[in-house]
Amino acid sequence: MRLTTIRVHPMKSGGAVELDRVVVHRWGLAGDRRWAVMSPEGVQISGRHFPPVLGVRPRPLPDGGLLLTAAGHPDLAVSPPDPAGAPRVDAGRLGTILVAGEPAARWLTAVLGRPARLAWQPDPTERPIPAGHGGRPGDVTSLADDAPLLLVSQSSMDLLNEWVAAEAVERGEEPAAPLVIGRFRPNVVIGGGEPFAEDGWKRLRIGGVEFHLTEACDRCVLTVIDPETLVLGKEPIRTLSRHRKWDGKTWFGVRIAPSTLDAGATAEIAVGDEVEILG
Repeated sequence: MRLTTIRVHPMKSGGAVELDRVVVHRWGLAGDRRWAVMSPEGVQISGRHFPPVLGVRPRPLPDGGLLLTAAGHPDLAVSPPDPAGAPRVDAGRLGTILVAGEPAARWLTAVLGRPARLAWQPDPTERPIPAGHGGRPGDVTSLADDAPLLLVSQSSMDLLNEWVAAEAVERGEEPAAPLVIGRFRPNVVIGGGEPFAEDGWKRLRIGGVEFHLTEACDRCVLTVIDPETLVLGKEPIRTLSRHRKWDGKTWFGVRIAPSTLDAGATAEIAVGDEVEILG
């Protein structure tokens, strides 16, 4: 098996950036989910409840900042807020975040059509994996949901698309184009192996970095939103509910965390790296 795709999402619910290689921290991939969109009251504005957030296509900048882009709007470069002077907000399960300046707030408000502001996670090592989600002592994460990385398998995606097409025929519908794997917002995509073999993995190595699985990933309504058109549909949840539903939820992909990186250590993974299952 090989690592076929690396994706980071610089802003939660925002567009993805594909990379050839990336630095791995204890808390996740460099440039992944350190920013979020918040209401003026400090509540996260998520794409699952407000799809226009998915239309923001941020790009990481060398200083850790973002280049905010959206169709029909001028780009805006935003630097990380200064921890000495930026307002600190307790964002509940996301932990402590810093609020970016007014230019970012004005830009987001104009793009989204509702009051919004941009916030940044100053220290991802302070946010442990939430209780009940399979983390080990010392496991920490960025603003990602419940684990540092999300892994999906291309063979599992291919089988899911076969299921979707077959069920469309059963219903007398014209099969649509295959679903893109970006609907699931993975960080790493693995090629090779049997479909859904990842359900039974406990440990794996990607390149020179060892990871452990924290839990299977239950899927939410965000996956039924086309990441390009932002149009809502019924797939893949409709088909997953038939083939991959238990405990009242639908499942696709697994959450993983680095096992061999100390608090300040880093490593690197790259597209083409061998993937070895360790248990």
